[in-house]
Amino acid sequence: MRLVLISDTHLPVRAKRLPDPVWEAVDSADVVIHAGDWVNVALLDELEARAARLIGCWGNNDGPELRARLPEVARVTLDGLSVAVVHETGTAKGREERCEKAYPGVDLLVFGHSHIPWDTTSPGGLRLLNPGSPTDRRRQPQCTFQTAVITAGRLKDVALHNL
Repeated sequence: MRLVLISDTHLPVRAKRLPDPVWEAVDSADVVIHAGDWVNVALLDELEARAARLIGCWGNNDGPELRARLPEVARVTLDGLSVAVVHETGTAKGREERCEKAYPGVDLLVFGHSHIPWDTTSPGGLRLLNPGSPTDRRRQPQCTFQTAVITAGRLKDVALHNL
């Protein structure tokens, strides 16, 4: 199962549309995960129409229309892997331990908010991924998104893509 992970798109404030490499990845993915801060419901509509499967949550910059259609925390099992998607996880210090306590039984936590790519594993085995932002690099050298593969309940081939 091929995944595309994005977050903090902030459309149309930070960009008018997602970059072409992101759309190419979306078109070939089995599942697209968006970890919030969509800002405009038009991207949600477009991804729902174009993605084979979309999983997403709302972020702190998302208004009532997006919050009415998305959960604060999305939870799903993908090919045997327990996945949660949330926008904010707090400060970087202590993140692994804090998230492990907050999301028991979860194998993969996808989050956003910071626009800073993240890939760590907690002491108990929770994998934490933040794809950064494909449209607003903030203090990062480039805009980013991630891809990964799930095979028989195992996360493999996690890759960060610079735009």
